[in-house]
Amino acid sequence: MTIDGTAARSGRLVCDPAELRTLFLFEKLTDEQLDWLCADGRVETIDPGVVYREGDPATRFYVLMDGEVVLTKLSGGVDIEMARTDQKGVYAGAWMAYLGDKAEQNYNGSMSVTRKSRFFVLDEATFARMMHEWFPMAVHLLEGAFFGTRNSHERIAQRQRLLALGSLSAGLTHELNNPAAAAVRATAGLRERIAGMRHKLAMMAEGEFDTESLVALVRLQEEAAAQVAKAPELTPMEAADREDLLGAWLEEHGIADAWNLAPNYVQAGFDVDWLERVAATLDRCPDQVFEGAIRWLNYTIETELLMNEIADSTTRISSLVGAAKQYSQMDRAPFQVIDIHELLDSTLVMLNRKIGDGVRVVKDYDRTLPEVPCYAAELNQVWTNLIDNAVYAMNGQGTLTIRTRHENDCAVVEIGDTGPGVPADARSRIFEPFFTTKPVGDGTGLGLDISFRIVVNKHGGDIQFDSEPGDTRFTVWLPLHRPEQDQPESAPVDNQITPEPTQESQR
Repeated sequence: MTIDGTAARSGRLVCDPAELRTLFLFEKLTDEQLDWLCADGRVETIDPGVVYREGDPATRFYVLMDGEVVLTKLSGGVDIEMARTDQKGVYAGAWMAYLGDKAEQNYNGSMSVTRKSRFFVLDEATFARMMHEWFPMAVHLLEGAFFGTRNSHERIAQRQRLLALGSLSAGLTHELNNPAAAAVRATAGLRERIAGMRHKLAMMAEGEFDTESLVALVRLQEEAAAQVAKAPELTPMEAADREDLLGAWLEEHGIADAWNLAPNYVQAGFDVDWLERVAATLDRCPDQVFEGAIRWLNYTIETELLMNEIADSTTRISSLVGAAKQYSQMDRAPFQVIDIHELLDSTLVMLNRKIGDGVRVVKDYDRTLPEVPCYAAELNQVWTNLIDNAVYAMNGQGTLTIRTRHENDCAVVEIGDTGPGVPADARSRIFEPFFTTKPVGDGTGLGLDISFRIVVNKHGGDIQFDSEPGDTRFTVWLPLHRPEQDQPESAPVDNQITPEPTQESQR
């Protein structure tokens, strides 16, 4: 016979009320209450092994009478030991049964025994009835504390998400405004250049061009338009040297305002040799016709440069909108299998303004990493919290490193910064709700708590950190394979994580 399908039961023993009184949970009970416990509960011995597993329905409340228990929680698919104790009276299991269907009644961790151990055991219904009959006031107080804390946590978490959304929206608006304004300016400039080209073309038509020269000039115009698309990248020094040469050449050939025309030709990738070809093509034309041709070609170059600017601006706008949709997961299923790098990149785009020019972003991605089954929008919230904290820690100056790798059937994402590090006295509390090292008004203390819940509770992963001055790294493990039953349409993130028998927090 088994207990919860795992550890073997050695047998049901006689319950002694006097022994129950030696357990700290029951030491203040009356004789009548102890007799009731013995009548409705039982003493059992359990052989070494697993007593119950995390996630299974919580059906029993266990109080250790003799032996040793080990409490574990799943993290990244691996059982992490949270506590090991042989203290008489410690309890575990369905101890929240008094909340009934108001709270999820599953074991929030696993329990094993290392040697044959003796427990006082109550079924969850019996434990709930006992609490309600014997301690009605305590039950009301506990319910109020439980749901009050959860509700306040949810309200503040929701407010933090709205504040973050407002900040991201302001940043996105700023990022969109720049290319949009550039496109408007370029469009206005393009309209002026095209008008100038029409005017110059009319003047050229009245000039002394023979057919051969005009055909050659049109060919040079096509060449100029094509050259703009493949213009080389020049350093400021190289560009200045070329502008000096072209400006001098144009001035020598009687072109008015030569030094204002030279930068356009240099930006398009032309040099003196190309201008010599233009001069040779038009050597039979009057000087004013040659100057008109030079300006006409300049209009061609300017229109191509302006169209490139419009194309770059609209592409930037399209990229920002795409990143916003990727970040928000608009029109996408909550749970999906996705390339984790797409989520990281969209978050970086959304946070670009907040990151600023003083922070160098280094992306060290393992592109062989398989796609990850996840709630993508909520993972973006994790990346936002971690990156925002890193940038804040560096005070706008430093290096932000985002690294991915494949480890133990998990996708691993590491976000590091070169800030001063997490203070030693804060490290044990870093994931506690409402705890923050930021000044009053700068943080709610929920960013890392929410991140922990999303990664651990909702994805069955793990999040840890290592910190020293100049090198702080938060590392997230996400399982690459999840059982079908772990992939619901939706699941709450903010379920309470309640410690098992010990009084210490599990984080």
